[in-house]
Amino acid sequence: MKDTAKLASKARYSMEDLLEIMTLLRAPDGCPWDREQDHKSIRRDLLEECYEAIEAIDTEDADLLREELGDVLLQVVFHSELEREAGRFDFADVVDGVARKMVVRHPHVFGTVEAKTSEDVLRNWDAIKRETKEQKTEREVLESVSAAMPALMRAQKLLKKGAGFGRETGDVPELRDKLSKAAKTAESAEDIGALLLDAAELSRKLGVDAERALYDACRVYIDSFPGK
Repeated sequence: MKDTAKLASKARYSMEDLLEIMTLLRAPDGCPWDREQDHKSIRRDLLEECYEAIEAIDTEDADLLREELGDVLLQVVFHSELEREAGRFDFADVVDGVARKMVVRHPHVFGTVEAKTSEDVLRNWDAIKRETKEQKTEREVLESVSAAMPALMRAQKLLKKGAGFGRETGDVPELRDKLSKAAKTAESAEDIGALLLDAAELSRKLGVDAERALYDACRVYIDSFPGK
């Protein structure tokens, strides 16, 4: 017999309690909705919770951030429980994996490698990542950038990695000229896609986060309408 009364009356919960709660929800006599879910059915929930956590960061709302980080954690626990039931891995394996990754990719902290600047750290990180994931070609490195990312964010990350391989698309004046000409002739989806890629590259060259820049522009657009 499950001890739900004890869990329901706790003054403060731990990580172990959260894992137990998820197991109880997924049990045969648990919650009908939770039992029906699989990775794909709650895929959107994970995405939405991440976006809501980002909004809490952007609005500098600490109370909301605490809540939204909890919701993100719940999604991690939910997906981990699904895998535990399938016998492939569990939450402890997730924790072990990410902790191990942090140790391996910070040899300047946990080893003898020197890294005096943030640039050194990122250079080491990328080199270790490429080695551990056995990425032998430049294309493999680029294909490792998740296709599920927002397109503008993904474009800028791809362009940064491409530049690291020596693939340059021009300096700032050249890109501005290219964008100006493209805007006058663009008609097809392919034309617009190329224009947006060049805009993302111009942003990168100027040290601007293209995704955040568009986010802020949307806010300005909304504020241009009458209302509160």
